[in-house]
Amino acid sequence: MSEGKTTVTLQTAGFDARFPNQNQTKHCYQNYIDYYKCTNAKGEEFTPCKQFFRAFHSLCPNEWIARFDEQREAGAFPASLEP
Repeated sequence: MSEGKTTVTLQTAGFDARFPNQNQTKHCYQNYIDYYKCTNAKGEEFTPCKQFFRAFHSLCPNEWIARFDEQREAGAFPASLEP
């Protein structure tokens, strides 16, 4: 009876002492920046970079991610993403 069933593990970003408050806007933004800095330095397949990816996808609304991506592609993102 258990054939064909898959187990899905849902996770969210863990506690980060840099962002102790309920408002997680800065946490979202910083993880987005950290992910692209990490991938620019080490490449997209570098496993520790994936933690930043999961964190910002968990914390940021999809509209923000889309806007950040548009700004980054247009060269207008307000932060440096160089390592």
